[in-house]
Amino acid sequence: MTIMRPFSGSYMPDDVEFLLKPIDCEHTPISVKERLIQSGKKHYSEMLSHESLPSDDYLALFYQAMASNQERMAKHLILLAKQILAMRADGITLVSLARAGTPIGVLLKQILKRYVNANVSHYSISILRDVGIDQNALRFILKSHAPESLVFVDGWTGKGVIARQLVTSLQAFALSDGVMIPAELYVLTDLSGLATFAASSEDYLIPSCLLNATVSGLISRSIYNRHELNSDDFHGCVYYRHFEPHDLSRYFIETILARVECLWQTCHGQSSIEPNRLQLQAVSRQFLLWISQRYGITEHALIKPGIGEATRVLLRREAKLLLLKDRESEATLHLRWLAESKSIPVMVLNDLPYQAAALIKEIRS
Repeated sequence: MTIMRPFSGSYMPDDVEFLLKPIDCEHTPISVKERLIQSGKKHYSEMLSHESLPSDDYLALFYQAMASNQERMAKHLILLAKQILAMRADGITLVSLARAGTPIGVLLKQILKRYVNANVSHYSISILRDVGIDQNALRFILKSHAPESLVFVDGWTGKGVIARQLVTSLQAFALSDGVMIPAELYVLTDLSGLATFAASSEDYLIPSCLLNATVSGLISRSIYNRHELNSDDFHGCVYYRHFEPHDLSRYFIETILARVECLWQTCHGQSSIEPNRLQLQAVSRQFLLWISQRYGITEHALIKPGIGEATRVLLRREAKLLLLKDRESEATLHLRWLAESKSIPVMVLNDLPYQAAALIKEIRS
C-alpha cells in the first residue's frame, strides 16, 4: 500500500494540506490536447499543457485587478466565513477544490482562526468532471474529521458542472463507503445558481483567476491517469518548484487578509442577499441555448460563461471566440490582452448576461 503524505505546496504548512500526489507529467501541446479531448481519445485530466510564467505586462494587469477588486473579495470572504460558521457550529473542516478553490480555502481558514478563534483544518483535494471527487482523499479526511463537518469551497461557478459533479460524487461515495457527506458547495460568486451558498451572483473579477500555479501554491491542475496512479493514490499534480522565485501565492493571501482586517468591524455583522437560485439557473440555461444556436455549437462543454471560466479558456485551451458585454470594462481588461496576444477574435454582445464568455474551438475529425 502506498503511504500518501499531504504537503502544503508553497503555502505555509498550517495553511493547507494538499491531498494530491506530486508526479512528473509530460506536457501535451494545447492543440494536441484539444483534439484528443474532443475526439474522446483522452480525458482532459490525463493531460497537462506547458505552463509558463506570466509576462511583466500581464502581471501588471494582475496587480491592477488586485487594487480594483480586493475590497469586494474581502467583503465576500467575510460573508462566506460567517455563513460557514453558522452552518457548522459543531466543527468546521474546509475542503477546497483544487486548484481555484485553494486560495479561497486558505483565506477562509485564516479569517475563521483570527476573528472567531475557530480551530479549522483545511485540505485541498481534486474533483474532475466525469471522473468525480478523489475518494481516497475523502477517506483520508474522514479518518480525523466527522463527515458533517466538511465544507466544500471553490472560487466561483460557471455552468455549475463541478457543483453537479460534487453531488453525484458524494452520492456514489455514500453507496461505496456508507458515509453521508453534505453535498454543500460554498463559493464567492455563483453564476449558475447551483452552489449551496454564495456571497454574490455577480460576474466580477476575482483576482486569483488571472494566474495559474503562481497564485495557487505552485500546484498544477489536478491530474488523473489510472494507468500511472495506484488504486490507493491521491489524484496527481505537478509541483512547479522552479517557479518559486516568482510565486505570488503568499502575497495574494497576505494582501487580501490585510483588506479583511480593515473591513472586519464594519462587515462582519452584515448579511448577504440570498441570490434567486432558480432565476440564475434559468438564465444559465437560456444563455447556453442562445449561444449554441447563434454559433452552431453542438456541445455545451465548449461554452464557458463568466470571467473566471473565460480566463481559463484563454490561458489553457484552444479558444475560438471571446464574448464581452462591454468592450471597455476594466473587469475584462486582462481577457482583451490575452485575446489580442493570441489572435483570438472578440465579439461584443450587449445583452450578454455575464461580463464575458469564451467559446472553445470545435475540432472536427
